[in-house]
Amino acid sequence: MTKTIGHRDWRWQALWWHHFFLLWSTINGQTRYSIPEELKQGSVVGNLAKDLGLGLSEISDRKLRVASEAGEQYFSVDAGKGELVVNDRIDREALCGQSASCVLTLQVVVDKPLQLHRVEVEIQDINDNSPKFPSQEITLQIAESTAAGARFPLEIALDLDVGVNSIKDVSGGRKVPELVLSKSLDREKKPIHQLQLTAIDGGNPVKSGTSLITINVLDNNDNFPVFEKNVYKVSISESTIQGAFILKLTAKDIDEGPNGEVEYSFGTHTPDTILSVFDIDSSTGEIRLIGKLDFETNANYEIDICARDKGTPRMEGHCTLHIEVLDVNDNAPSIFLTSQPNSVPEDAPTGTVVALISARDLDSGDNGKVTLQLPRGSPFNLKPSFSDNYALVTGGALDRERFSEHNVEITATDSGSPPLSTKKTINVSITDVNDNPPIFTQPSYNVYLKENGVPGSILYSVSASDLDFGENAKISYSILDSKVQDVSVSSYVYINSDNGSIYSMHSFDYEKLKVFQIQVQAKDQGSPSLSSNATVHRMPRSAKAGHLVTKVTAVDADSGHNAWISYKLAEATDASLFTVNLYTGEVRTKRAVSEQDDSSQRLLIEIQDDGEPVQSATVTVSILLEDGLHEPILDLRQKVAEPSKKTGRITLYLILSLASVSVLSLVTFLILAVKCMRNSRSSGSCCMRRSDCDDYKNPNRNLQIQLNTDGPIKYVEVLGGDMMSQSQSFRSCMSPMSEYSDFTLIKPSSTNDFKEVISVLDASLPDSTWTFESQQLLEFKWHLVIVFDSLFHDSTKG
Repeated sequence: MTKTIGHRDWRWQALWWHHFFLLWSTINGQTRYSIPEELKQGSVVGNLAKDLGLGLSEISDRKLRVASEAGEQYFSVDAGKGELVVNDRIDREALCGQSASCVLTLQVVVDKPLQLHRVEVEIQDINDNSPKFPSQEITLQIAESTAAGARFPLEIALDLDVGVNSIKDVSGGRKVPELVLSKSLDREKKPIHQLQLTAIDGGNPVKSGTSLITINVLDNNDNFPVFEKNVYKVSISESTIQGAFILKLTAKDIDEGPNGEVEYSFGTHTPDTILSVFDIDSSTGEIRLIGKLDFETNANYEIDICARDKGTPRMEGHCTLHIEVLDVNDNAPSIFLTSQPNSVPEDAPTGTVVALISARDLDSGDNGKVTLQLPRGSPFNLKPSFSDNYALVTGGALDRERFSEHNVEITATDSGSPPLSTKKTINVSITDVNDNPPIFTQPSYNVYLKENGVPGSILYSVSASDLDFGENAKISYSILDSKVQDVSVSSYVYINSDNGSIYSMHSFDYEKLKVFQIQVQAKDQGSPSLSSNATVHRMPRSAKAGHLVTKVTAVDADSGHNAWISYKLAEATDASLFTVNLYTGEVRTKRAVSEQDDSSQRLLIEIQDDGEPVQSATVTVSILLEDGLHEPILDLRQKVAEPSKKTGRITLYLILSLASVSVLSLVTFLILAVKCMRNSRSSGSCCMRRSDCDDYKNPNRNLQIQLNTDGPIKYVEVLGGDMMSQSQSFRSCMSPMSEYSDFTLIKPSSTNDFKEVISVLDASLPDSTWTFESQQLLEFKWHLVIVFDSLFHDSTKG
């Protein structure tokens, strides 16, 4: 009957424990389970996937894994069921000792997206340890004169279990068992007494331990020393130096002589961990520090103090000393990587999680409160999550071309006084995105072809580079489709898409095709791909000082002072050769070009606005110095390509404008010339400038026509000249690109003489000045030839 009842009780208790240990709860967003110690490997703790809101497919897809802060991996995740299972034997006493609470903290990490969950597993105690006395036999010396009621403290039995599974308290709530003398002893009747002391725990089933007590009855000295207090309490800082005084204990013995002289000592079974740290003076009872205190190792000490007299037999008294160790900030924080940092694309949005970080400090209170910081100006931020856990996230735009990786220095600082800190560097790699177009080595290329060349021969090679990486930096070259004499440019040349070498499709005939232009495009292999084109700038080697090479124009989207743009020459192959106008961006020669100058010049122009702070950009201008072209001007006119249909209307407007200006100029010339000729019959000279009015009577001045040299014609000057002279000098505005604005007209006998003169003059014009505007000015010059041809004939007749 007893066995049946016991069996039912066991089954009921097992069922109750099973349901209790499988309960779990979520507190403040944290999942908590409770299990008993000593569970078998593979025992289920709880359905982790379900509790975290994850499907079974997400367990493997998102790489659910468990990391323990205790160091050893006691748990694992069943990938098939999503259950948290026991991975190894759990001994609660080995993990938590005599602590009333034993909780293992797990870090559950889920990837894609990266998440961190905190899971707590409470380890419940089972009654798997029996009480045990330090000694199997205890010997006491009790004088026969000892009065009834005297108490003798006995050794404490130790039970590694906690709670109800530990040793039951002695009646009256005392922790230390005491032997109480019920009545006076008589050594002559019985000199030795033997008792068995049993310690019983509160577990189910009950476990116990025993020790044999032997009492030797002594004669005479019948008073034992007595302390002023049964319990002494004292607090001491863990930074206290060795040799420091802690406390002085005093015990009194009312006996006289040796029976009343007291010696102090620690209890017989005081552990070495106390004896190595504290010392007691046997004569004075002073307790001093002889070792080093460490709050993180032992925050409290409980010491048994014994006072013995010198009588025969020796009598002793006992008291308990509680020493509380106060924490000081002597531990620097520690930084842990919960997950390894991920590579980040350079176009990652702000707030992208890079790594998960946690911080810990062994100190307590404010000394253990940790804050993490990043250096000022770091492109990353720290985002706190819970319980000293942080996420390292991007804090702004990243640029792999400037920094392909970042060494992020994290500083952990506690709140102690003075604070302690620790630094840890995390390497974050930046992956490339296609955000840089290819850039040619120079923005323009000039190629001279020989007619009747061999088809398939290489004409030129262009080259471009890309700041990106991998496929984003692989460049392919192509020629943009355009028309040359109504034929696709691809019929004339083709380009090697890999190296940028340009080849001819057939031989060229100078008489049929003198000039044509192609546009080369460089495109990378990124997604989406980026591209850039090359343009052409040309100038003659015979350019003089002040020659306009090109003009750089920049646009600023701001307004007001923030949009005021200035230009300056930052770098140059030869800084003495070129200058840049501060406000217009015009690039001009500072001196005449010489034969010693390099044929290839490179300028780096910096453009700044007037805002605060100043924003700037740079542009590279490549210039090829050529020998001057010497083709007749009539041939050069033929080089001008016919306007395309898209620009036909604009060209028409320009023609009408220039024609109007030419007509007005011709009328002005005619009026001035007629007036000058009439005046010349009487005075021999004429002058249209007020400053030269006094020179009207000077018969030796040459006839000069001077035009303004800055853009469209704004004024004309006709100066008097000697009619007997064989030549007349004229100064004309050719174009903002032209340096050859002086020409001489020989007194002609026919219009053909003027044509020859114009041919010689135009042969000296650089090819870079031959634009649509130059063509109009050429026509204007022919008008000048005709007008002044008439004037000279009239003056000759006169």
